[in-house]
Amino acid sequence: MPTDYSFSSQLYIDGGWTDGTSGSRTVVTNPATEEVIAEVPSASVDDVRAAVASARRAFDDGPWPRLRPAERAAVLLRMAEAMERRMSELVAVNMAEAGSVRPIAESIQTGIPVAHLRDMAERVMPAFAWERPMEPTIAGPGITQGQLRREPYGVCALVAAYNFPFFLSMMKLIPALAAGCTAVLKPAPATPLESLLIGDFADAVDLPPGVLNVVTGGVEAGQELTTNPMVDLVSFTGSDTVGRTVYAQAAASVKKVVLELGGKSASIVRADADLDGAARSALAGITVHAGQGCSLLTRTIVHESVHDELVDRIQAGLAHVQVGDPARAGTTMGPLISAAQRDRVEKLIRTGEEEGATLVAGGGRPAGLDKGHFLEPTLFTGVHNGMTIARTEIFGPVGVVIPFRTDDEAVRIANDSPYGLSGAVWSADTVTAHGIASRLRTGSVSVNVGGGVNPRAAFGGYKQSGLGREWGEFGLAEYLQTKSVSWAAR
Repeated sequence: MPTDYSFSSQLYIDGGWTDGTSGSRTVVTNPATEEVIAEVPSASVDDVRAAVASARRAFDDGPWPRLRPAERAAVLLRMAEAMERRMSELVAVNMAEAGSVRPIAESIQTGIPVAHLRDMAERVMPAFAWERPMEPTIAGPGITQGQLRREPYGVCALVAAYNFPFFLSMMKLIPALAAGCTAVLKPAPATPLESLLIGDFADAVDLPPGVLNVVTGGVEAGQELTTNPMVDLVSFTGSDTVGRTVYAQAAASVKKVVLELGGKSASIVRADADLDGAARSALAGITVHAGQGCSLLTRTIVHESVHDELVDRIQAGLAHVQVGDPARAGTTMGPLISAAQRDRVEKLIRTGEEEGATLVAGGGRPAGLDKGHFLEPTLFTGVHNGMTIARTEIFGPVGVVIPFRTDDEAVRIANDSPYGLSGAVWSADTVTAHGIASRLRTGSVSVNVGGGVNPRAAFGGYKQSGLGREWGEFGLAEYLQTKSVSWAAR
């Protein structure tokens, strides 16, 4: 058992730690070594109900929703400080349970979420319009005036995916707590440890009991959260298939639903583009966290005049990717999360070949890695947008290159997708690039950069990529109700 990190091995309910009532355990393995690194309780439906009831009491009767925003912000700052003191531990846990290479573990997985937490407490909450006056106006027989108030939505069920466990949990928890909501957080069964650690941080800042609860579990636990009548809001990150199920389950009690779902994001590379930059971006779309990211740029749509040159540059970059255990020095791409996910990606690679795409790099398992769920970074050319590999979210280290002739054709190809989460445009003509960006039906677009995680941005999708927005003031607004309070003007 590694000794450079620790983890919580119980459920966190009503301000305390418990083994729960199911008596069963979930085994957590390192996807790079297949070694068991922890066992945690598998929450029963009764455990989830207890967590929801605790959150309900904390919201209805507890102090948290009634604190002034500045008071909540002070608690969030203390939580950020507690996380910063244990950052090396968070990084180690992430590398072990999620298979991230160190640079990703230190930045996107852990460092950026804590930066977002600080941004919420230091920038967003002090400037947010929690209330504002309604000017006097004629209403019916008299003149009224009043106030518009932003109030916490209530009890929130926060359900995160396995690929970025701490990041995704925090992107939901930060605005929920900032708004004054209470929460039940459920991580993915494969990666529960970082979310359970968040319970430690709640203890460290004396968060009132019930404000945060952390439970584990699979389908039954998730369904209890999405259908429980005491839950007011559900925020889910995961596949569009499961997202539709969550949406339907929540509809019975008309819960608010925030969904961050799949993506098949396109990067448009014009003939005048910086090909080195575009190639690095395409390489990142394939290799960052082994392609396990919903907003990664996995479709490269390139002008036919520079198609071969760009492909050569991407191939050259792929040749230098070092696949292996993230704990090993020099590794630049780690494993997929499980054998089942690797099998799924391998099946899609075979489908690409069967449908006539040209495999120009990768496609197999790396030599010499008998343990761990590894795949070679893979690139296809000869792809058209009707192929399965061009339309399906693969969630593995696979990229496709599609040629175009005109800007209109590039936009059409990019928008011809059930998804609309992210995108990019590469061109020396920035005016034209921004014009193309405005035509893309997607929640975010980067121009001549590889993307980023800016807390001042609004993150979310068009079409089947989801509902609502996360990050900063946009994420905060999702967890607030607007109330009008009116009275007679004198």
